[in-house]
Amino acid sequence: MNTNRRSFLKTSATAGAISVAVGAGLLTPRAVLAAWPKSAFEAKDVNAAVNAVLGSSSMANSGDINLKAPDIAENGAVVPITVTSKIEGTESISILVPNNAAPLAANFNMGSNTEGYVSTRIKMGKTSDVIAVVKAGGKLYSSTKEVKVTIGGCGG
Repeated sequence: MNTNRRSFLKTSATAGAISVAVGAGLLTPRAVLAAWPKSAFEAKDVNAAVNAVLGSSSMANSGDINLKAPDIAENGAVVPITVTSKIEGTESISILVPNNAAPLAANFNMGSNTEGYVSTRIKMGKTSDVIAVVKAGGKLYSSTKEVKVTIGGCGG
């Protein structure tokens, strides 16, 4: 059997399985998008964004949050960020950039018994602090690091 036929058969089988799942109601895009906090991602300041996504904007600084980001980002379009929370019962991790037009860059809801760790890439329009906000036990904790951007990534 040649590789083109194998690829075609794999693709066809995958498409068929997805079609059956959608038809049976197992995959519903509406249910996935319903949890998206639109108002939080459209907020224009940090407090409004945190309040919209986490229900409060009262945060305490914590040394139990390790925010890893470059000191200087050569390209603001792809800034690697890693957040590790050592706070027990971490429910969510949010990443905010105050100097972006929309400060909320990412929000991750953690499942029960999961490690408080996320790694992603964000866009930064210009030099700014990056704020990691961890929700644990109904309280908010934060850690901040300044990242200098040499080439803008948000249309700059």
